[in-house]
Amino acid sequence: MEISFIGAGNLAWHLAPALENAGHHINEVYSRQLQHARQLIHNLYDTQTHSDLNFADSPSKLFVLAVPDDALDDVCSRLVLPENAMLVHTSGSQPLASLERWMAVYSDVPVRTGVFYALQTFTHGQSFMAFDTIPLCIEASDKETEDKLVEIGQEISDTVYLITSGERLTLHTAAVFASNFTNHLLALAHDLALSHDLEFDLLRPLIAETFRKGLAADNPADVQTGPARRHDLTTISRHLDLLTNEPRLAEIYQVLTESIKRKYSR
Repeated sequence: MEISFIGAGNLAWHLAPALENAGHHINEVYSRQLQHARQLIHNLYDTQTHSDLNFADSPSKLFVLAVPDDALDDVCSRLVLPENAMLVHTSGSQPLASLERWMAVYSDVPVRTGVFYALQTFTHGQSFMAFDTIPLCIEASDKETEDKLVEIGQEISDTVYLITSGERLTLHTAAVFASNFTNHLLALAHDLALSHDLEFDLLRPLIAETFRKGLAADNPADVQTGPARRHDLTTISRHLDLLTNEPRLAEIYQVLTESIKRKYSR
């Protein structure tokens, strides 16, 4: 299938090569940051940059909106597509109804809409990720589009689900806890260790074992450890004393400690 990407950021960097490796042709890439588009097409075969959002004469059948959520409305308002093109967004939180509404308002031709959401964290410029184990969440405005998106999804991933907008929002929120918040806590631990002239490497075996146990357990709550889990108030008090001059860290420590204590209340 002929495919065009609108956006060349974190997701597009990995998804476009995955689709190309599955036999699809990435025809065009548009990005507000032309350099990002050029970087992406450098890794693709026979792909061109597209200078604007007018794709009326494009041979592509599928258009992938890989832009930040807060840019979707603006991009759709300026987007011109061929008649009966498939347009999918890749957002974890935007409902399909929003894309349907934008196309109804802004497009002069019929456009089929859907969602092609990859449940993973992506970073632009890193080695291309294999998609075979990445869950793909599919939703579409009609059965024909749904079937085609599922078919494309199954060509690159072993895990493809039909997910409603509400279910996808729940997954995306859970993903923020599991990924974004977790990584932020690792960054805070890194900064705390370095601020006391300790190497972050000392914590790496602990972090690795924590994730190994949590992922191996049916419920990560079953392998929770630490002073809050034990209701060890003496240790908690000592930690908070250490953080007296770090009020932001102390606040985060207290919120998470109270959450754990409540979950394992005696």
